[in-house]
Amino acid sequence: MEQFERKVTKIGNRLGITIPIELLKQVGLSQGDDVQVEVKDGKVIIRKKEQLALPEGVDAEFMDILNDVLKEHDKAFKGLVNR
Repeated sequence: MEQFERKVTKIGNRLGITIPIELLKQVGLSQGDDVQVEVKDGKVIIRKKEQLALPEGVDAEFMDILNDVLKEHDKAFKGLVNR
């Protein structure tokens, strides 16, 4: 596994890191791609966001609304699992 050392730097009004092009090519990422960022066990995990093909008749706006509802009521839904 290749490792790269990077510095956290100021990018506009935010802090960020740059990722070498060689590394982006290895994982199939390019400028403008969406990524998911997760913190797990004190580590930052960055992965390419998966693009799912929606079934016919289901549009992206509906899925966005559904996702928002699931996030908002996540605790309640998890509480129903063991009932």
